[in-house]
Amino acid sequence: MTKQDFVNKFYPAAKAAGAEFNINPVVILAQAAIESGWGESKLSTYNNFFGITAYGRINNYWHGGKIQLAEGGLTFRRYDTMENSFMDYCRLIRGSYRTSADLSFHPAAFAKSIAYSKYISEVNGDNRASYQILMEKLSASIATLIPKQH
Repeated sequence: MTKQDFVNKFYPAAKAAGAEFNINPVVILAQAAIESGWGESKLSTYNNFFGITAYGRINNYWHGGKIQLAEGGLTFRRYDTMENSFMDYCRLIRGSYRTSADLSFHPAAFAKSIAYSKYISEVNGDNRASYQILMEKLSASIATLIPKQH
């Protein structure tokens, strides 16, 4: 999938979730692009575009579905719909990473805040500084691909 195809496909879900939780859809899409490999990851076939693990309580967006991609590996949330994945991500960010959520309309500040939060797991090989830089670059790139409203 091209970057433009990714934005075209997922922007409506990011926009709706962003409006519901007051989070910039640009950073939502940037995080989804990173975590899902531009919508091509194995996890995304289960409508999980943010790498959210299957811990925590069932809620309006996650109904308890789980998937384990490798024996002995982490268990992830499986969503009924793409939209539920985006809503649950925003619910999580707004509820558990409020500072990051509040910075979302300043993508560089959001990138730094989320990269140095518990959302990023260096145990899984994530590098916080690299993640921050990638989030900033993708946010800028994605912003140019979002269809302009008439």
